Amino acid sequence: MSEQTGETRCKSCQSEITGDFCSACGHPKTLKRIDGNYIASEIASVVNFEKGILFTIKELLIRPGKNIETFIREDRSRLVKPLIFLIICSLAYTIAQQYLRFEDGYVAAGEMEDSAVLDLFAWVQQNYGYANILMAVFVALWIKLFFRKYQYNFFEILILLCFVMGIGMLIFTLFGVVEGLTKQSMLGLGGIFGFGYICFAIGNFFDKKRIMSYVKGLFAYLLGSITFFLLLIILGLVIDQMSKA
Repeated sequence: MSEQTGETRCKSCQSEITGDFCSACGHPKTLKRIDGNYIASEIASVVNFEKGILFTIKELLIRPGKNIETFIREDRSRLVKPLIFLIICSLAYTIAQQYLRFEDGYVAAGEMEDSAVLDLFAWVQQNYGYANILMAVFVALWIKLFFRKYQYNFFEILILLCFVMGIGMLIFTLFGVVEGLTKQSMLGLGGIFGFGYICFAIGNFFDKKRIMSYVKGLFAYLLGSITFFLLLIILGLVIDQMSKA
C-alpha cells in the first residue's frame, strides 16, 4: 500500500517519512554509502577540536574538576564519552609502544617462573583499555570511602576516573614516545607526571581549595591500584593451585 501511494516508512520505527529524516525517531530516510569520505568524516568527528578528542584533552588538562562536574551534572555533549576516551587513550599508548618499542614499565610481573600470574599481567599489558576500566572500579571504591561526605555515587566516580586515567595514559604515552625517539630513559618520569596529574585531578574535582583533597586522591588511587594488582596475583596463584590439583 505504501508503494502505491508513494509513502516512505522509516526503517527504524516504521513511521511515515515526509522529509529527509523521520520526525518520530530522527533516523535518516537514506543512509549515506560508506566510502572514503564517510571514513574521513568519522575520523574527523573523533579527533576534531570542537567537542572532540583534542578539545576534551585540552579541557581536562586546564580545568579537570570543573569540566568533569559539568559533564556529570549539566552538559554531556561537550566532551568525548568517558569510556571511549579511556580506551582511545590506552590504545594510543599500546600503538606507540609497539611501534617505537620503548621499554614497557607500566606493568611488570618481575622474574617469575611460568605462572598464571604472568599470563594475567601479560593480558594487562596487551589490553590497557580494559585493564584501566577494571582498575578504575577498585580506585572508585577507595574514592567513595575517602570522599563519602560528597554526594557522588559510584558510577559518577567511575566517570571521573575514566577521564583522568585517560589523560594519565596520554602523559605516559608522550614520555614513552620521547624515550623511543631519543633512547633516553623517560618512562619513570612519565609515570610520576601521570600519577601526579591523576591525584591532582581527583582532588580538584572534589574540593580544589583543600590540600587534604589532593592527599586523599593520592591515597585512593594508590590503594585502588594496589588492590587491583594484589587481586590479579591472588587470582593467578589460585589458578596455579587449581591446575596442579
